Amino acid sequence: MGPTPAPDPGLNMAFCAISPHPEATKIGNALLADGHSAAAAAVAMGAYLSVAMPHFCGIGGDAVWLVSDRTGAVQAINGIGQAFDFTAQVDQIDTRGPRSILTTAAAVATWDAALRLFGDTTALSTLLGPAARAAADGIVVTPSQAFWRDMRAEEMAAWHGFAPYRNAPAGSLLRQPALANTLTALIENGLPDFYTGTLANTILDDLAQLGVPATAADLAATSARVTPALSVGYRGAQLYAPPPPTQGVTTLQIMGILAASGPARTGAADYHLMVEAVKRAFLDRRTLDDSPQAHAAAIATLAPAHLQAQAAAIDPNQALPWPWPYNSADTVYFAAYDQNGGCVSALQSTYFDWGSGCVLPQTGLIWHNRGASFGLTDGPNRLAPRRRPFHTLNPGIATKGGKPWLLYGTQGADGQPQTLTVLLRHAIDQNLPPADALRAPRFLLGRTFSDGRDTLKLEPTGYEDALRALGHQISPIAPLSPLAGQAGMIRIEGETVTCAHDQRGQG
Repeated sequence: MGPTPAPDPGLNMAFCAISPHPEATKIGNALLADGHSAAAAAVAMGAYLSVAMPHFCGIGGDAVWLVSDRTGAVQAINGIGQAFDFTAQVDQIDTRGPRSILTTAAAVATWDAALRLFGDTTALSTLLGPAARAAADGIVVTPSQAFWRDMRAEEMAAWHGFAPYRNAPAGSLLRQPALANTLTALIENGLPDFYTGTLANTILDDLAQLGVPATAADLAATSARVTPALSVGYRGAQLYAPPPPTQGVTTLQIMGILAASGPARTGAADYHLMVEAVKRAFLDRRTLDDSPQAHAAAIATLAPAHLQAQAAAIDPNQALPWPWPYNSADTVYFAAYDQNGGCVSALQSTYFDWGSGCVLPQTGLIWHNRGASFGLTDGPNRLAPRRRPFHTLNPGIATKGGKPWLLYGTQGADGQPQTLTVLLRHAIDQNLPPADALRAPRFLLGRTFSDGRDTLKLEPTGYEDALRALGHQISPIAPLSPLAGQAGMIRIEGETVTCAHDQRGQG
């Protein structure tokens, strides 16, 4: 992207930052108001969220970003840590504990890459200072964090280093002094210190204490890959998503199938169509991984002929069964639009809530367990040294007339493409502003942590009986249910910028 250009006198000077935590959002908007770039605001929010929402994200995890300048040139930053070299000998993959720590953590690498793309040289003390102080002084435990603490209370008792989190009910003050020291080290020594400096050595020592034989070469090889984004046309707009090994292509394919199905429908017919488009796209998702073949196959799924064939395969009168295993994951979505038209749409994650269930003792990092999404059998997404695992993270940007128009994304693992389908359908086809589009009833196909049945989880729509008549097995969930993702959206139209984060979260 190069350095952020000087403000154009004729350019709209509005700006906006959104996140799932009010204080992080406040920090991002204050930086934008002072003229800083969207990248600077996003890094500051990402750092603060790592402290304030440790159950969903952290710098011991990964991140995926989409960025754009005011001309609508969209690029992806895939911050996906690669498998450690020792994984050549792994014959068992756990979902928690030290044996679930199989990959490096690339979130900090995305911060560095984004700032470089924007040509932003803001002092790290400005960007990371609020997070470091919050970790040292303490953050007030949110109801969201307390909910996930209580949900995992029995398991958490056996997790490594989790006593401070286990003993932190809603409203209490949680201090994270080791994490504060880690953030301070990044401020003083620079972001690369996480991978090649003194901090990297401490991280390696921490991992070794947990029995994870990572090496200096493993950390040094970690990078955030900057690539062109994938895209598909929809209703006069261009939708962008990150490439594999993320599921960004799945969201694009769903929207492409809907576009090929003709004008938007109403009521139960439209929800049936959205649900069935999701099912068709998920049938193609099974081959996604980090191989060149998977990338080529993903692009092929966006070809007009394939989208039309998938649209034609949808039965308007009968639901297709949902034969897909549920993947659990949690993350945070944040976005920023700056005074120069720069855009960031980003997701930051430790995969499962509370990641691997391991706090690194000296650095205070909750390391992620994204490597648990690998498999050990031959085929797509097989564990091997230096491979990057399949990722559910897929933030989005839409352009119209060659200019940034919508920034959007959501928490929710397998639910991300489903939530984005409802969000985009209402924001684009019904022309609803972000807050109204976010309130639209959502669905979630398949199993969840609280319901092991392969049913259609559905917020109240009034169309339940009609959908059951079409063969959908419905499990009602509450209005504005956290199960249906915590999303956010920024809409940019001329001199008007509107933004909102989900009522299902804290944003």
